[in-house]
Amino acid sequence: MGIKITLASPLATSGEELMTRSPDPAESPQNAGVPESSVGRMLQRGGEELLLEKLSDRFTIRPTSDDTNLSQQIPAEYSQQIKTAQLAEFVVDPKNQDAAMQAARASENVAFASHVYQLQSSPETLIYLTDEITIQFASEVGESQREAIASEFGLQALKPVVGIPHTFVFQVTAQATENPLKIANRLIGRPEVLVAEPNVIVPREPLYRPLDPLYLQQWYLHHNGGALLAAGSHIFAEKAWDITRGDRSIVIAIADDSIDLNHPDFQGLGKIVAPKDFKDQDFLPLPGSPQESHGTACAGVAVAEENGSGIVGVAPGCALMPLRTTGFLDDGSIEELFDWVIKHNASVVSCSWGAASVYFPLSLRQRAVLTRTATEGRQGKGCVVVFAAGNANRPLSGTILEREWPNNLLRGPTNWLGGFTIHPDAIVVSACTSLNKKAAYSNWGSNISVCAPSNNAPPGMWFEQKGFIATAPEVTVPTPGLGIFTTDQLGAAGYDIGDFTHTFGGTSSACPVVAGVAALVLSANPNLSAQEVKRILQDTADKIVEQDADPQLGLRLGTYDATGHSQWFGYGKVNAFKAVQAAKQRVSQMAASQQLQAKNETSVPIPDNEPKGVTSAIRVTNSAPVRDIQIAVNIEHEFLGDIEVSLKAPNGQTVLLQNRTLGTATQLQTTYALETTPTLKQLLNQPAAGVWQLLVVDYAPVDTGTLKSWELTLGV
Repeated sequence: MGIKITLASPLATSGEELMTRSPDPAESPQNAGVPESSVGRMLQRGGEELLLEKLSDRFTIRPTSDDTNLSQQIPAEYSQQIKTAQLAEFVVDPKNQDAAMQAARASENVAFASHVYQLQSSPETLIYLTDEITIQFASEVGESQREAIASEFGLQALKPVVGIPHTFVFQVTAQATENPLKIANRLIGRPEVLVAEPNVIVPREPLYRPLDPLYLQQWYLHHNGGALLAAGSHIFAEKAWDITRGDRSIVIAIADDSIDLNHPDFQGLGKIVAPKDFKDQDFLPLPGSPQESHGTACAGVAVAEENGSGIVGVAPGCALMPLRTTGFLDDGSIEELFDWVIKHNASVVSCSWGAASVYFPLSLRQRAVLTRTATEGRQGKGCVVVFAAGNANRPLSGTILEREWPNNLLRGPTNWLGGFTIHPDAIVVSACTSLNKKAAYSNWGSNISVCAPSNNAPPGMWFEQKGFIATAPEVTVPTPGLGIFTTDQLGAAGYDIGDFTHTFGGTSSACPVVAGVAALVLSANPNLSAQEVKRILQDTADKIVEQDADPQLGLRLGTYDATGHSQWFGYGKVNAFKAVQAAKQRVSQMAASQQLQAKNETSVPIPDNEPKGVTSAIRVTNSAPVRDIQIAVNIEHEFLGDIEVSLKAPNGQTVLLQNRTLGTATQLQTTYALETTPTLKQLLNQPAAGVWQLLVVDYAPVDTGTLKSWELTLGV
């Protein structure tokens, strides 16, 4: 039977030859960036270079129209439609791939055919090419130069990137002689270009694996003890509800695979706000299959209505913004999702997912839209962005000596990076158990904000496109702990038969717990900024401690450092009562507090290769104790990887703000705050009066720069 491929909208055919013609190096002379041997295999991403390999068992095509029957023309089996890029994926016997792709390229109904790639460091992560490239130019590059570069590489400008100066999205046209991967690698070698990233699509990984025992009780909200229940392993929701059970003006966005809006626990006047289905492009984000139950379970944990039946969410009085994602994490999908969150005034967005990849940094556009959400959302106060840490028992950013994965999927020193979970504006949630221990699967690291109760189970990673869970090395000891009880698709669909599931868990359920607590905090004090909510959650968390070694890796990271942070538990287990109480107290404190702001705009050169560096001073006369602190800096330097930036307080205490990690970047315009730089907490509660100094040191020769200005903001 023929397969009819129907796309969501008519297709642009620009760039139709970019996958069909062999590149001529003479036509693209800019080879100073990536070595020629790697120019077709290197992915520019988040300031890093990731090595790719072509897959031999699949490829993608873009039809020339939205109603094309290609089954008779392409000798391969249709796999799926990737609507975000208007692509169709085909699987094929590896020995027939070349012939199948040649047949596709020969068809007048195919705009182009492209290989599918995988990351060399994460061989089960699929990478799909689109025809877009994001380019950030140096500040001195004018419009005529940008147009000349675009013309040279066969690109046309589509739009500027909001929030990032001198940055634009370009589309590869039919005049291009190479694919976006190669073009980006050519561009990065140009002195006029700071960043060049192809927009790629990576499948989303749902952070849940239902492997646990089932218990028909919501112990994580409140309990009075019992089997497998440690004292204080709940979030003290009942005491928080004595202050507030949530307010309809506070909206929790659940961005996930779907939400069953027919469930009784999502009914009520004003309960549903601004629903959106980004997969089918309508306003009914309902499940498309019995397996799409993840979002329904997450929504129940966070915001299930108190209606006398079923369950109760952490913030039952708050509203729900149900968002069905595309299932892919390309730049456009992420921008569209979070732009919707901003436009429709969500207070909190809960994201129990990440890239299906071992190592994958965020792109420039993805980082920018998350920053905009956390700073410009909620009418300028910032939408609280919450992400699940992941379930592989691996660092959010770090290296592990891998062994015993099935088929040697991962072996030897392996770098791990979850791009979404290291974004400085995100609240990143790990999982603890009903016994106040680390959940065996929970990811960990310095970017964990808080932990929240969930189930316990062996670690693993779900590769959705290949349809399996990989675990290694095997955990042979028991993983005790109670599971999470929450909403499920109605009837026989979903995780369990019936309207509720006994099998939900992972950091996927810990994440909406924290999202619900954040919504309670905002219900108690809606004037708080997103950064203040994050700080309250961290400052009021319970310091649970685990001395035992991790049963899989043998690590002992369950205690806290001098700043009060644990790599397993963040700043501790979220406590709804303490957080809501602190938010309520801040109402009166904010009325009595004031903000001191001062700026030094004297531009000073940074001495080259001089350990003494240069200092710039700001004097404060108010002697009130410091309750909050932010430092905004504006530095230009030919190679920012040479510099370190520190703040020296009037009492002589010095805090490092920026170490030598900025690489080839040339402009540093950023703000350091308590949320992004926890070591600044050392300066709290001391008198504000005195001379505050910014110290900038250049530790390497040749490249030079200038401290253009800096600004000090103190809350007293």
